[in-house]
Amino acid sequence: MSSLKDFSQYISEHADTLSAEVVESVVQEMHLDIPEWEKEQAASMYIELLGFFGQSLLKGGQVEVPEALIEWSKSNAEMQVASGGKISEIVIRYPVTRQIFSEVFTRLSLKFGLSVVESANAIKGINAILDISLNETFYAFERFSERYQAEKQVELLNLSAPIVPILEDVVVLPLIGVIDSYRIAHIMNNVIPRIAEMNVNHVITDFSGVLTIDDHIAQSLQEIGGHCD
Repeated sequence: MSSLKDFSQYISEHADTLSAEVVESVVQEMHLDIPEWEKEQAASMYIELLGFFGQSLLKGGQVEVPEALIEWSKSNAEMQVASGGKISEIVIRYPVTRQIFSEVFTRLSLKFGLSVVESANAIKGINAILDISLNETFYAFERFSERYQAEKQVELLNLSAPIVPILEDVVVLPLIGVIDSYRIAHIMNNVIPRIAEMNVNHVITDFSGVLTIDDHIAQSLQEIGGHCD
C-alpha cells in the first residue's frame, strides 16, 4: 500500500513537471508546430488532471474527471470549428497522448515498486479519463459545427436577399442565386417584416440575379410581391 501511496503523492506533487513532459513528448513525437500558448494551456489542464488523479488514488476511490479537462476538450473543438479545421486533427493526438501517459506511469510504477495489477489499474484509469476527453471533444465539435453552419446559412440568406434603400421611401430587394422553399420562407419570415418596419411606400423586387424559377417558386414570389405592396 505504501508503494501506491508514494506513487500517488509523487503524481500530485510533481504534476507540473509531469504535465510539461507529456506535452513536450507529444509535440516531439508528432512533429507538431503549435503556438506556445496552446502548449501552456494543455500543460495547465494536465496539471489539474494529474492532481485530481493522484488524490483519487490516495483516497482509493474512483477517479473523477476534472471540469478543466471537459472545458479544455470543448475549447479545442470550438477553436477547430472556428478555424475551419477537421476533427481528425485533434483526434489523431489522442493515441500518442495515451502512449506517453502509459510510458510515464510505467516508469513511475517501476520506480515506486507497484505491483502489476496496481500499475495496470493506474494506466487504465488515466486512459479512461482521456477517452472521456475524446468523447467530449467529438460531441462539442458536432454541436459547434451545427451552430456554425446554421449561422453561416443565415448569413448567406441575408446576403442573397439584401434590402437596398435607394430613395427615402423606396427600397430594392435584389434576389440572388437559386430560390428554393427554404429561402422563400426566410424572405417571408425575416426580410418582409424588416421592410415593413422601414415604413417605405415602394419596394422594387429585382429577379435578374435569380438562377432558376419553377411554377411553385413563381407563385411564392407573387406572394412576396403581395406582402410588399
